[in-house]
Amino acid sequence: MEQKSKTLHLMGTVIDLLIEHESADALLTEVSNRLKEYEHRFSANDPSSELMAINRNAGIQPVFVQSELYHLIKIGKFHSCAPDSHLNIAIGPLVQSWRIGFKDAKVPSGIEIDMLLEKTDPQNIILNDEEQTVYLTEKGMLIDLGCLAKGYIADLVNDYLKRMGVASGLINLGGNIVGLGPSPDHEKNYWKIGIQNPNLARKNYLTALKIANQSVVTSGVYERSLVSEGKTYHHILDPHTGYPTKTDVASLTIRSELSLEGEIWTTRLYGKSSDEVIKELNQLEGIDGLVVTKDGKIVYSNGLEEIMV
Repeated sequence: MEQKSKTLHLMGTVIDLLIEHESADALLTEVSNRLKEYEHRFSANDPSSELMAINRNAGIQPVFVQSELYHLIKIGKFHSCAPDSHLNIAIGPLVQSWRIGFKDAKVPSGIEIDMLLEKTDPQNIILNDEEQTVYLTEKGMLIDLGCLAKGYIADLVNDYLKRMGVASGLINLGGNIVGLGPSPDHEKNYWKIGIQNPNLARKNYLTALKIANQSVVTSGVYERSLVSEGKTYHHILDPHTGYPTKTDVASLTIRSELSLEGEIWTTRLYGKSSDEVIKELNQLEGIDGLVVTKDGKIVYSNGLEEIMV
């Protein structure tokens, strides 16, 4: 049995793959090809992507899309329309105006933000299950799946590796981590995933979680930011105001079975206070989380007590 690893630079991040399999090299090559295909399908920054075909036709006509993209948009719309959700896949106009994380990032004017907010109603994403089409009813609307795509893609890769008989592997799509089976250190039977200290440089960990056949997803205000006129703006936008979200949460980590679930709940909950986040997590089945506050305090849901290192 071979243990092989591969590092890729895709989706605007660093991707690390590690698997144990007798045909590890061939599988890693296939996964690399699939990741490139998924990047092209789900990207809101590639004008030629399948997603951008929907955005280009906003206010014009419905667009037929491949089943995986349609499925993710349908999930995204459901959670975007949920009461009090901070997830909104129609937030694209605001993301593209702020551009935080890109060289041309800027602080939009209040007037511009107010105008763009009018184009971010997820109810105006019209889905046709029979035709498998997506239609944005207003010109200027833009779907952005950046809050969901990496988790969904990590799950697709995980499913493929399991079908190919991989019993042990680690998928890391820039912070979206899936531990497939037990780790190669068979004495432990789990993967140990470090939780970044959001106030220090990379690889400074506050604690760690033990997982096996589970996912860990972390979102934090430390990941990307814009400094303008002496003020710092982080990249997590509040879909209700159009500005970077205000909260005492510096980072939120979700442990779940599916990586997509981690993406959904880090985004739905980010913007609430740390107390509100933990209260809601304790009411969710199969979803647990850990919050690091801006003053360095760690709080976590009941289900994490036994798996923290």
